Amino acid sequence: MPITTCIFDAYGTLLDVSAAARAAAAEPGRERLADCWPEIAKNWRSKQLGYTWLRTIMDDHADFWTVTGDALDWALAAEGIDDPDLRARLMELYRELEAFPEVAPMLRRLKAAGLNTAILSNGTPDMLEAATVSAGIRGDLDDILSVEMVGIYKPSRAVYDMVGRRFACAPGEVLFVSSNGWDAAAASAYGFTVAWANRASEPVEALPGKPHHVLSDLETIPALAGA
Repeated sequence: MPITTCIFDAYGTLLDVSAAARAAAAEPGRERLADCWPEIAKNWRSKQLGYTWLRTIMDDHADFWTVTGDALDWALAAEGIDDPDLRARLMELYRELEAFPEVAPMLRRLKAAGLNTAILSNGTPDMLEAATVSAGIRGDLDDILSVEMVGIYKPSRAVYDMVGRRFACAPGEVLFVSSNGWDAAAASAYGFTVAWANRASEPVEALPGKPHHVLSDLETIPALAGA
């Protein structure tokens, strides 16, 4: 079945989640972050994902902006940092994350080939709209699908169901792209053709569903989609 629709995770896949902490550390007066920003970025992301899963299990949903703030609070506390101004700045920067260098030209190639393109993300619509506009890639996306439309986080099947409803396509027509191994596994088990952007060179997750393609970046996505 030919690919008609390319669906992307946002954070860590199209957008560099380390960019906020890295950018803050480079600002004047933030010298304290010079040595610890990588650890803040790592813990921020880890807790952000962990809190989505825990809230799902607890049946206590909060949107991704709230979860992102809670995760940042933990990451800053782990470094002994109590600085409301820095927290506010980091949250602001999270709405302006940089896209990875290959993302914009890759999306343009998909659109030139007539393929559907969209984001499917845990992020809120407002977060995703702001970040994609800031990164200069919003115009190459047909839509942004947020879990807030169904009120539950990935990897619930209800999230992946949104793709077929939006684009009237079968799972076999979808090339799903994520940098998260767990997301790649779940999307594959759902029935999507999956490309795992394994930027960190991690092992394949020991979960149901395996990625069909394992990549170091997104440069070859158009070729995999038949563009």
